[in-house]
Amino acid sequence: MPAAELGTIAPARPAISPADPVSYARSLIPLLDASSEAHERARELCPEVLAALHGRDMFRLLLPKRIGGGDHSLFEFSQICEALAIGDPSTAWCINQGNVSALTASTYLAPDVAGQLFGDRYSALAWGARHGKTFAIKAPGGYRVSGRWDFASGSRHATMLGAHLPVAEADGTPAKDEHGRGYDVTVLFPKEAARVLGDWSSMGLRGTGSDTYELHDLFVPAGHACMRDRFELRQDLRPITAITSHLCYAIGFSSTALGTAQGMLNRYVTLAQGKQARAGSQPMAENDAVQREIAEHTATLRAMRAYLHTTIREAIAETEATASLAMDTRMALRLATTHVMRQVTEISVACYRGAGTTAVLEANPFERRFRDALCISQHLQATPWHLEMVGRHLLGVEQKPNFV
Repeated sequence: MPAAELGTIAPARPAISPADPVSYARSLIPLLDASSEAHERARELCPEVLAALHGRDMFRLLLPKRIGGGDHSLFEFSQICEALAIGDPSTAWCINQGNVSALTASTYLAPDVAGQLFGDRYSALAWGARHGKTFAIKAPGGYRVSGRWDFASGSRHATMLGAHLPVAEADGTPAKDEHGRGYDVTVLFPKEAARVLGDWSSMGLRGTGSDTYELHDLFVPAGHACMRDRFELRQDLRPITAITSHLCYAIGFSSTALGTAQGMLNRYVTLAQGKQARAGSQPMAENDAVQREIAEHTATLRAMRAYLHTTIREAIAETEATASLAMDTRMALRLATTHVMRQVTEISVACYRGAGTTAVLEANPFERRFRDALCISQHLQATPWHLEMVGRHLLGVEQKPNFV
């Protein structure tokens, strides 16, 4: 991929160093682009890509240095996810899912346990979506867990799996917290303790290998369980841990959507520079409508990137100054991440349409990345319900906020 295609992300590529994961992520774009078709066929990341990621601790970007993590900021993390998505959206998706999951689990584990689980650079965590169809049954020293979870992105290269579920007493009745309410627990366990079904079959993001997995009466020690987003229970008090897991995921997924759209626009520009549409009287690059469209798409992407990055930096500054995040700032992050995901998806769609019949062929890059973009847009992080919630907040309407 020509270096010029990264012009909207960075004016130049600095020398790569272990301490500069953003430039390293950008250097991986050619490898990821070349591997994306193999990822789709295998429905998992290929060994060469995994080696490149593990070799620079790309699955431990947000963990504290005391357990071998990079302790990088969410602003750097946003740029990393965007760069990786330009090369291959499935890789960026797995990096976001794996890093945020590791961060938000280790934050609530005892430091020695976090070090044991995440101290190895080849460690990787995956887990599926929370559901309340089963319980973590209290048992002496821990919990007994049974159930099935789906959408475990990265499960095929993971060394650990996790599950989120409500807690029940030994007699099966729902457990209550100090306020008389039911509560959830997240449990972590070796992947080999579960039955992974290998059933990932999707329209896009096929390389994420987001399989379903099952547990049958597995005992999980209490030390390998935690209650995430209960800030008073944090064992890691770095400023980054004052941001909820929902918003950390949102930053990574919106950045992945942004990179996917940038990759589509890069390819559209390359196509337009060398194609003449059958129905056109001139090359695409000389067509006024194409010129205007590419300029408008570029402006929108730059605007969305600036909006997202500014909002992330404001949140980081607040956590560093106050060790917390006010609801206004949390809502601002929710609005920015959701809005960016929705807006840049339209860029991906427009680039697919602009490419004409070229875009429908599997031999060309548009068809697969179009499907990836639409899959990204279907995630909970992009739902319009979030916009309605933010609107209520701005209007002063009483509500119980979710996912902030």
